[in-house]
Amino acid sequence: MGISGKATDSPSSIPIKTSNRHQKTAMAYKLPPLPYAYDALEPFLDKQTMHIHHQNHHATYISKLNNAIKGTEFENIDIPTLLGKLYKTPKKIRGTLRNSGGGHINHSLFWKMMSPQGGGAPNGELATAIDRGFGDFKHFQKTFCEIALAHSGSGWAWLVQKLDAKLHIYSTPNQDNPFMQTGDMPLLGLDLWEHAYYLKYKNNRADYIKNWWNIVSWRTVDQRYKFAQETTA
Repeated sequence: MGISGKATDSPSSIPIKTSNRHQKTAMAYKLPPLPYAYDALEPFLDKQTMHIHHQNHHATYISKLNNAIKGTEFENIDIPTLLGKLYKTPKKIRGTLRNSGGGHINHSLFWKMMSPQGGGAPNGELATAIDRGFGDFKHFQKTFCEIALAHSGSGWAWLVQKLDAKLHIYSTPNQDNPFMQTGDMPLLGLDLWEHAYYLKYKNNRADYIKNWWNIVSWRTVDQRYKFAQETTA
């Protein structure tokens, strides 16, 4: 599934931008299935949290997004493109596009950035880029964790590639994301909303972040990095 919630040519493809092959229906976006079972990420993320997060929170973002764009010129525009032009959209639906459109794409990416076979460290060109940008992998992790912990309230922490091809880490509030930053391509993202971890970790965001590294799908991040390199070449 691509990040639009529609089928792509390859189940393993991880596009940064969605395809333009959209069905012209009243419900333009659908909830993409998880690429693993709800309990597959235990003990790091529990089954109940994953089920509620996916079936309730993500599904609600999609429902609100579809209601906002139904019958408008934005119904058949892929979400990354739409969010990149957010401030050119009508004010009456801009807030919904920002929050619900952002919520849809953020979660669609987030599910694929985790795997039961995740953890460890990246290798190849991605590892080299991380070493070049942050000194080494441990310092990258430390910086990412510090930014995630320092973020106040709900939001996301991101590793992105900017137009200069350099890697950067920053956080965004609520459901904002790198697609709203011109040229920024998300490689890795962590959900910092309490609903992502509260049932298991309560208010201990630090443990949630520390344990999350055990399920990061570096294969996915590497695919996204290679795509970003091709785009900025």
